[in-house]
Amino acid sequence: MKSKTFLLLITSVSALGGFLFGYDTGVINGAQYYLSQHFDLDPALKGWVVGSALIGCLLGALSAGYLSMKIGRKYSLIISAALFTISAWGSGLPSFLPESVSLLVVFRIIGGLGIGIASMSAPMYIAEIAPSHKRGTLVTFYQLAIVIGFFVVFLVTYFIGDKLTVAENIAFGWRRMFWSELIPSGLFLVLLFFVPKSPRWLYLMQRPEEGYGTLLKIHGSELAKKEAHQIQESIDQNLEKPKVNFFSKAILGIICIGTIFSMLQQFTGINAVLYYGSDIFEKALGFGKEDVLLQQILLAFINLIFTFIAMFSVDKFGRKPLIYIGSVGMIIGFSLLGISLQQQSVGLVSLIGVLLFIASFAMSMGPVVWVLLSEMFPNRIRSAAMSIAVAAQWASNYVVSQFFPVVSESETNMNSFWNGSLPYFIFIGFILFIIVFTYKFIPETKNKSLEELEDIWD
Repeated sequence: MKSKTFLLLITSVSALGGFLFGYDTGVINGAQYYLSQHFDLDPALKGWVVGSALIGCLLGALSAGYLSMKIGRKYSLIISAALFTISAWGSGLPSFLPESVSLLVVFRIIGGLGIGIASMSAPMYIAEIAPSHKRGTLVTFYQLAIVIGFFVVFLVTYFIGDKLTVAENIAFGWRRMFWSELIPSGLFLVLLFFVPKSPRWLYLMQRPEEGYGTLLKIHGSELAKKEAHQIQESIDQNLEKPKVNFFSKAILGIICIGTIFSMLQQFTGINAVLYYGSDIFEKALGFGKEDVLLQQILLAFINLIFTFIAMFSVDKFGRKPLIYIGSVGMIIGFSLLGISLQQQSVGLVSLIGVLLFIASFAMSMGPVVWVLLSEMFPNRIRSAAMSIAVAAQWASNYVVSQFFPVVSESETNMNSFWNGSLPYFIFIGFILFIIVFTYKFIPETKNKSLEELEDIWD
């Protein structure tokens, strides 16, 4: 098999972690109405069932740093695949298990653990196997897979529900929605046994022969020699340095920059739009509930197209230009939405604003954050630093998802001045901060090897 084909295949297998991230996050949205009826859940308990996976995501991301260093990136992903499979099977509560909301929550948290581990390990693994001139494109596969997973699960749950009566969906349709995840999670679990270990992890574990063998398979002889030399040189230099002190000014500074940047992805407001998209379309834009499929197809189409644009431009134009262009687009999009709400002239302009925001996010902060997080940290702290940054992102996700409906329904937001527009102007403030923060603190990483990037921080 040619090295390029092999590289593409193992990248695609790793990116299935992103697909399952999107699928597992989205499956609860399709199932929650029917399982709420089945268990007669009050709003608080319904919120707990839907949001419980975020606890697992946070814990999974925090543990992923230790796991990926101790047992490697490959086996960390295998653990995540096993957790996805257990969660998919258990969340449907097979007949021999008790009909318990608490047990359902346990399985949702297990799924969250899988998401948390995969969300750190998959982009890091892809970054460590990719040549520098293709790294941005290949890591963007991960974000593309998330987008596809989120859309595919919507179609799957929609068609499962559509073929059954309401009574059947309440009785067992929601179980089938959860069990549908067994197909991609099982495929992910099996295929991972055929991908190689990360060459950089093998070098870190003092197994250079295995590491070089993997580099040969992935890159061919000429590039493998160059990469092997750079990796070994970096490790030798690190051996001469004192033991890593995570509380030293230099190391703490790098981790803080990556963590803040990771959190800012959520404070763009993307998940407020995705989680509460139907409410935004219905209340702000006048769409009816019967238009839900059209809404999701529209958002997913825009998301996919502009993620592809990012994939084919991130290594050509660089990471920072995409962030600047995307941030300006997000500001314009939310400005159109916010001003139209404020002026009580909701209509086509509002819809264009939402779609422009989604498009701009999809070509910038969506994929580029994962690219930068997977490559900006030095080899010796990458596992721990990325674990902290991704865990902080999940915590920010939770904060935004909790506070968006509170701010949206507040008296201040509903007064005659804001008319429902306040959250979007708050998000605009955060996006302006992203532009300043990127300019001041984020390095341009295009076409640099992971070892060359270490020199930026020295």
